[in-house]
Amino acid sequence: MEFDVTPRSLYRVEQPDWSSHAVIYQVNTRQFSAKGTFEGVTERLEHIKELGADIIWLMPIHPIGKKNRKGQLGSPYAVSDYLDVNPEFGNKESFKQLVSQAHKLNLKVILDWVPNHSAWDNALVDSHPHWYAKDHKGDFRPSPWWDWSDIIEFDYSQPGLREYMISAMRYWVEAFDIDGFRCDVAGYIPNDFWEQARHALDAIKPVFLLAEWENRDLHENAFNMTYAWSWNETLHELAKGRCSLDRLRKYYSWNERAWPHNAYRMTFVSNHDKNAWDGTQREQFGDALEACIALSVIGEGMPLIHNGQEAGESKRLAFFERDPIEWQEHPIGELYRELIALKKSKPFLGNGEFGARMIQVPNSSMAQVFSFVRREACEDDKVFVVINFSDVPATVTFEESLHLGTLQHWKRNKKTTFSSDTTLTLKPWDFEIWHI
Repeated sequence: MEFDVTPRSLYRVEQPDWSSHAVIYQVNTRQFSAKGTFEGVTERLEHIKELGADIIWLMPIHPIGKKNRKGQLGSPYAVSDYLDVNPEFGNKESFKQLVSQAHKLNLKVILDWVPNHSAWDNALVDSHPHWYAKDHKGDFRPSPWWDWSDIIEFDYSQPGLREYMISAMRYWVEAFDIDGFRCDVAGYIPNDFWEQARHALDAIKPVFLLAEWENRDLHENAFNMTYAWSWNETLHELAKGRCSLDRLRKYYSWNERAWPHNAYRMTFVSNHDKNAWDGTQREQFGDALEACIALSVIGEGMPLIHNGQEAGESKRLAFFERDPIEWQEHPIGELYRELIALKKSKPFLGNGEFGARMIQVPNSSMAQVFSFVRREACEDDKVFVVINFSDVPATVTFEESLHLGTLQHWKRNKKTTFSSDTTLTLKPWDFEIWHI
């Protein structure tokens, strides 16, 4: 009996060359500037570019429902019209100018898309009530078990809804030349819809799709990138002293063995959900913050910078009200600039298949210290990273030979020759990066 045993790849989404070392930046238009408008975002595009970002993710720009609204201004995820812009932010012309100016700076723009649910007073409620899911009483329903009382869910068994939603997404690509979408709660939507949407959108131009979800199957035929939620949760637990360092090693084992190498995973220490409900980056990570940021940029994954992180993210931004970022020069901003510059200077620090895998360098204090190398396969160039994930100093030696050689410190004008008996001492929550 003969049968085909030829290996086949299930993961057929091609990553664009421009994304090889890309960094993504999240913008909440309402809070990003004192103006709270598209114009305010446009005026700070050069700042985002200078920081080292390449992709701008705009939180939902659509009009917000008034029925069952939360707060004074409501949640941007309660969409009342998928084909219009929130007048709070400006108009379609000012949005078009934002996209145009971003493209002049070689920045890509993706829109936050909310396909799982709409506001209660979206026009579709009256025109197509059968497109909405119903509860056990036959009434419109918010997402079960969640306090999302300002929205009601769609029913994706309805072909008409699928056609409408894809047509609406196509509109923003065709009319405004946007470069893709960040798709809210993507795992609540059937995968076959996303494959249909990808096919329809790519017929206009290749788009970049980010799923707010953590599932490798989404990468098969639809998404370029998914959230590394488990990475964030692990780092948060480490920073709080609630888990062992082995949990982080398990994440990277899972990442390497269970996920396709061409799939991007978004690594982050903050985003709008984390900031609003869990606290500022410093509240979440304490003294471990800088080390976690370093790992998000130099480790595997595409790093995200959240809306004002570089200014210190000094407060929890109100989610349903105007609450502008307090802009200032801050060491966190400089840290991001320096780390991103290093990332972009090394081909092997690329994202997904464009970059090298992390290889663990065993050390004498594995319960405290996380150490790894990323390197050029055929050359001597490499980066050696050592992080003390504990609140006490650590003095370590290293095993194997991956890190050996004369390496340059990433910040200090200092070279060190690492041999088999080299000892390195790190302060609590400190990190070191060395490279050729």
